[in-house]
Amino acid sequence: MNLNHVFVCEHPALDFAATLRARRTTRFDMFPTPDRLDAWYTESGTVDAIAPSQQADLDQAITLREAIYTLITTRRNDHTYEPEALDLLNSTARTPSAVPQITPDGHRHTIATPQEALSTIARQTIQLLTGPHIPLLKECSNPECTRIYIDHSRGNRRQWCGMQSCGNKIKAANYRARKKNTQPHPTPT
Repeated sequence: MNLNHVFVCEHPALDFAATLRARRTTRFDMFPTPDRLDAWYTESGTVDAIAPSQQADLDQAITLREAIYTLITTRRNDHTYEPEALDLLNSTARTPSAVPQITPDGHRHTIATPQEALSTIARQTIQLLTGPHIPLLKECSNPECTRIYIDHSRGNRRQWCGMQSCGNKIKAANYRARKKNTQPHPTPT
């Protein structure tokens, strides 16, 4: 079980939604414990330090994550938002968010509570859903992957959420399939 967080979606809200992997098949949750949620907050750059999350914070984060995924998927498909998911996003965004501070040596530093970090993610989601990147949102072409990412590639031809996570797997599988189909079959004697 690999619990390393991956940030390939080009936006924190998308990376947050992608912490439940393979939604259509094996469903692998990257937040099995509160400390993994805290690790995501710091590794993603949402905050520099966070007060330890409790199980209730994790449950709230998972509920918001699912609402975010629903809203992003709905927006990609030009449908009307589900009221419950929208209400949860908006109410979470209304709570105080993480506030950056400047240190005496001139560096930015953000310390937050779990609720402030979650509010920051909700606000970033609102910016995404109301911003210019909506036409660039794509779902990974790997049938087992359900990550949605922003395609900034030339000609919008990016197919995978990331080369290391999905692109290399698909390319290797396609190569093996081509190799298998082009190998000469033994002739009967």
